Amino acid sequence: MAAEQLRSSLPQGREHIVATVDEIASGDHKVVPIGRYGVGVYNVNGTFYAIANYCPHEGGPLCAGRTKGQTVADAGVPGGAREVRPGEFIYCPWHQWGFELATGTTAVKPEWSIRTYPVRVEDDKVIVTA
Repeated sequence: MAAEQLRSSLPQGREHIVATVDEIASGDHKVVPIGRYGVGVYNVNGTFYAIANYCPHEGGPLCAGRTKGQTVADAGVPGGAREVRPGEFIYCPWHQWGFELATGTTAVKPEWSIRTYPVRVEDDKVIVTA
């Protein structure tokens, strides 16, 4: 989202209807102008998550990164690793730090978790409290 759009941000600390369920397809996201950096709203297999569009490592635009699963060691597959929980993690486009969308935690430096926001769906509307 362009910086000028984020400057005219929505007020913080309240509920915002950010989309209808159909507007954010499974595996997709939308950045909405809430707060200083915006909030990314993600649909992971029908469950919605909202995170701050800000990487705590060096301030990168986190929501410009890609979502994928978590890589785990598995000696039973070629290459010795496989992906689990597809689409549940966001990776910063600057340095590839990965964060869990549901909790905001990272294995890289757990004390540098990202901010998450409550999301609920009501009458086909996706509502974020931020």
